[in-house]
Amino acid sequence: MLNLDTHILLFALEGRLRPRERQLLSDNRWGISDIVLWEITKLKQRGRITLGLESPALAKAIERLVIWPIDRNVCREMMSLDFASDPADELIAATSLAYGVPLLTRDRRIRKSKLLKLA
Repeated sequence: MLNLDTHILLFALEGRLRPRERQLLSDNRWGISDIVLWEITKLKQRGRITLGLESPALAKAIERLVIWPIDRNVCREMMSLDFASDPADELIAATSLAYGVPLLTRDRRIRKSKLLKLA
């Protein structure tokens, strides 16, 4: 199981993965923090992406994903993060800690974390 950040999920749906990412995703089940759905909505709303929640490809992918809720444990894990970023990225990272799953991300700030298990 892998926790995907927003951009990795979008890259996967757009066919823009790096070879190593493609291999990891083909070998593992995918999950996301529910904040990823909000972030996709905001990116679409601001015109930064064309793929939105109404997209058949995204809707089909969402049906197969594990979607972890932002709950008390995720919020508690935010307090232990060893990096600072935007709240969505922190929640995505904290989700990995709370649910014990590696995070797949290209985000440099997050990738510098010594605390997170990264894919």
